[in-house]
Amino acid sequence: MADIPDEHHCPFEGPEKLLEIWFNPSPDDVPDAAHPDPNGKTGLRKVDRKVWEQMLDIVKCQVLSVTEGTEMDAYLLSESSFFVSPHRLILKTCGTTLNLLGLPRILEIAATHANMSTVHRCFYSRKSFMFPERQLGPHRDWKAEVEFLDNIFSNGSAYTVGKVNGDHWLLYLTNPDDAVSPPDTAPSSPVEPKDKQLLPGDYTIEILMSDLAASARESFYSTLSPSDDPHVHATALSQTLAISDIFPPHFTTLDAYSFSPCGYSANALVKWGGETSSTPTTGDPQNYADSSTEGFREGYYTIHVTPEEGWSYASFECNVPSHTSENTRDFPDLKTLIQRVVSIFKPDRLSLTLFVSSEDSDVEQGQSVEEAQRAFKAALTEPHRSSGNATDALKISPNESGGRIYKRTDKINYEFGGYDLAFASFELR
Repeated sequence: MADIPDEHHCPFEGPEKLLEIWFNPSPDDVPDAAHPDPNGKTGLRKVDRKVWEQMLDIVKCQVLSVTEGTEMDAYLLSESSFFVSPHRLILKTCGTTLNLLGLPRILEIAATHANMSTVHRCFYSRKSFMFPERQLGPHRDWKAEVEFLDNIFSNGSAYTVGKVNGDHWLLYLTNPDDAVSPPDTAPSSPVEPKDKQLLPGDYTIEILMSDLAASARESFYSTLSPSDDPHVHATALSQTLAISDIFPPHFTTLDAYSFSPCGYSANALVKWGGETSSTPTTGDPQNYADSSTEGFREGYYTIHVTPEEGWSYASFECNVPSHTSENTRDFPDLKTLIQRVVSIFKPDRLSLTLFVSSEDSDVEQGQSVEEAQRAFKAALTEPHRSSGNATDALKISPNESGGRIYKRTDKINYEFGGYDLAFASFELR
């Protein structure tokens, strides 16, 4: 999120536009999977930063910093985030950025720089805008966005999830059979996933929060001098607010930025899936790079905050799979994850979406999203109870949460081709 002018004259659009493009089903399927560069990168991760920056110029945002992980690279932007994996991209931008206008250039880059000239799947989603009249280009309304995407993809499907006259969520997605080849390039051969294991990106939770409490908003105002490092300030703030503890710090690398006079953004890369119960929790809290990678996958979470009164907003997005029931591991279950995030920002209104692959799930179709709906409700409509576990101190008590109890105002489950969606909205009682 960029520095925000006078809040009384220029409201800022916090809700983001989220574009996710899969060029192959998995990293193992990219054309150069067997031939990584000296840094171990393949596919889209080999594309030079300057090439991505030229694409982002079209979108109207800039790169603030980059964190290079073992499986993906996380770009912190002036307006949100950009994640690059060998086989897929996630571009998330807020304000009046022109997210979709970057799509043709992305397709061209993938074809010419990574020899990936077809799209396996594309997803575009966003929450309803607060100030739609301020948007530019195809983002002026949902119909125009759908028309723009339909001009690129054949047989795409568009959905409105939730109340049209209230908070709702918009989704456009393509199917694997709807391959798209940019002009003057040869289409790649059809491929099948080599690994049916649940992959990062097959599970995504978003918590979209509006009307933040004053006590939460004030933390994200800062008066930084020219000599102050906005990354250092944001890192300290992340520790103070327990953002850096949402997942175990020793498995997390956090890149955060404080804007002046207000605003906050953070990307985090998280190791998950390995045996964590015996891992020591002492030492350097940012010991991510030195942690053993054996048996682990890499996921992400990203947070963006617009704290101004009248249009305050915070978003949390994560693709680290969470269990829907209590467990003894260091990682939070879904209920605890929601409570940790919501207790930081204290919104009056919020909506949650869980988008999960149903093809790779071990449970009956629909069961996983219904379990997620139960976790949503338990996290927000019941008093938070401390677990009494010193290593999980962020399971907060009613007093520590300010007694914020919510009522559910909407609950919708969807079944798409290969994916299930759980959507729910809540308001403060």
